[in-house]
Amino acid sequence: MSNIFDLFKKIEKKEDPTPITHLIVGLGNPGDKYVNTRHNAGFMAIDYICLKNNIKCNKLKFKALCTEIKIEGVRALLMKPQTFMNLSGEAIYEACSFYKIPPENVIVISDDTSFDVGKLRIRKGGSAGGHNGLKNIILNLNTDTFPRIRLGVGQKPHPDYDIADWVLSDIPKDKEKNLLGAIECVPDILKLILSGNIEKAMCDFNGISK
Repeated sequence: MSNIFDLFKKIEKKEDPTPITHLIVGLGNPGDKYVNTRHNAGFMAIDYICLKNNIKCNKLKFKALCTEIKIEGVRALLMKPQTFMNLSGEAIYEACSFYKIPPENVIVISDDTSFDVGKLRIRKGGSAGGHNGLKNIILNLNTDTFPRIRLGVGQKPHPDYDIADWVLSDIPKDKEKNLLGAIECVPDILKLILSGNIEKAMCDFNGISK
């Protein structure tokens, strides 16, 4: 009888035979006190994707909270690293090693303090731009050739303002709609990137403000 029950379980799970070929990683810091901070824009984007797809990113794996999703026929792992921002690359490296995923198939969603709240920037690769999470990912993957979606969270009020204090401060109430507007664009951006149209994603969304 146990074999029959095993069959029932497999049918119920409806396991997808398509291999996981991509990672979609939102950066942030774990813990309630960081939920609404500028640095957690990446986490917010993953939460929004999950909400729209009626899934939960709650399985602890590879030092991250994970779930699976299929976009444009591509099976991907959604990730929220739980290592704290400065060690984000450790979780990504473990997942890439397990699934044999090349860096160019890792899409990273992060905050960007170079832009006003709600402004979008998509890049194929490049430097970390002073972002410690991206810096650690580059270190762990030994390359900067991975696409990223950067969400503007506002520039420092003056040059001497401590950047750590700035990114760990909450998004102002009157700017929350701007950030949400940018996050609402992320699913459409992902569709373009995963269908091989990153150039169109850059053309359509780079520089727009919500």
